[in-house]
Amino acid sequence: MRLLVTRPEPDAMKLAGLLQERGFETTVEPLMRVSYDDCDDVDLDSVAALIATSRHGLHALLGKPVLAAAKTLPVFTVGAATAQEARRMGFEHVLVGPGNAAELVPAIAATLDPTEGLLVHLAGQTLAFDVKGELGLLGFRILQPTVYRMEATEALSPSTIDQLNDGDIGGVILMSPGTARVYARLIQRHRLRLASQQLVHFCLSTAVANGLAPLGDVQVVTPDRPALEDLLSEIELTAAGWDG
Repeated sequence: MRLLVTRPEPDAMKLAGLLQERGFETTVEPLMRVSYDDCDDVDLDSVAALIATSRHGLHALLGKPVLAAAKTLPVFTVGAATAQEARRMGFEHVLVGPGNAAELVPAIAATLDPTEGLLVHLAGQTLAFDVKGELGLLGFRILQPTVYRMEATEALSPSTIDQLNDGDIGGVILMSPGTARVYARLIQRHRLRLASQQLVHFCLSTAVANGLAPLGDVQVVTPDRPALEDLLSEIELTAAGWDG
């Protein structure tokens, strides 16, 4: 089974490697690009802890003078992968939260007192969940600088279009709602809706799958938990019974 990998780089090549280790062929076609240009500065004055709902938020600190101070603060992360990246970057106090931002809020509230100081959410331009608003309702004071943006690609490569039209690709991996929306738009732009009906869309969560609504009734597989390892297990299970 050949799988279309849509993550931004460098995550796309890392995921392709994991899939190839499991015996899958891959076509790498990043649909989003991470940009750190013209984003907000991060002020850590009177800050008690950081919140990272994406590795991109952590990466935005690389090369910045504020990174040294940031590493000494507790950082609440969504999921194990973001926590692992925080440790790799040298953060000293990494608190691993659940796999989505909505579940991270009560974990933060159970750990911190609102009087301890400000929280800084290292946010992207587009947010799937209002972390600042929900924590604000619990009495926390939140700074939410936009430290990165996701820029969508404007077209699929000719090679990928040919593979989709020829039925060479059996599944598509979609890891974020934004990526799913870009994918749906490009499928329509390139008149590939019929081809998309033959694909298995492996979505990290229901929220990601919802981004495929413009395509109508397409085959979707989601794991019980929004975790990469769980998604990989679903891919292996589906591929075992696949007759494409």
